[in-house]
Amino acid sequence: MSTPKETPKDSVGFLLHDSARLMKRDFERRARTLGLTRAQWQTLFILARNQGCNQATLADLLDVEPITLARQIDRLEAAGLVQRRADPDDRRCHLLFLGDGASPVLEQMVKLGEATREAALAGLSEAERFQLAYFLKRIRDNLSTREPAEAEAPSTPKKNSHHA
Repeated sequence: MSTPKETPKDSVGFLLHDSARLMKRDFERRARTLGLTRAQWQTLFILARNQGCNQATLADLLDVEPITLARQIDRLEAAGLVQRRADPDDRRCHLLFLGDGASPVLEQMVKLGEATREAALAGLSEAERFQLAYFLKRIRDNLSTREPAEAEAPSTPKKNSHHA
């Protein structure tokens, strides 16, 4: 017996992308009250997890060009949300930290994120939520640990393999 053919709208990649897009849109709608652009709140969120990094590292984590991030940091610094501090090991570089005004903004972002997450996961039991997170982590780990050459190499399907 053959398995039903997956349509593009049912593919794991499409469903992951579309779900992430809709969650992002929902969060953006909620976050408008903060007066920040999406790029600004993403920068704050990633910096909160990586305080003391330099601008090049933060740009890499955000997957943006360093010059784009420099302008973003300028605006966030002017708003009191980010601080640049001289790098004691390299006077040409600055290390980035959250500013005094960032804490209440991040608290609001967390609450808005929780509301978006609850809307997205409505109707799922705790066990289903745990399973979903477990499988998403496995997918992320599978893709983040592959070597670029390995990821580009065509794979040959194995007999009796199951499609995602």
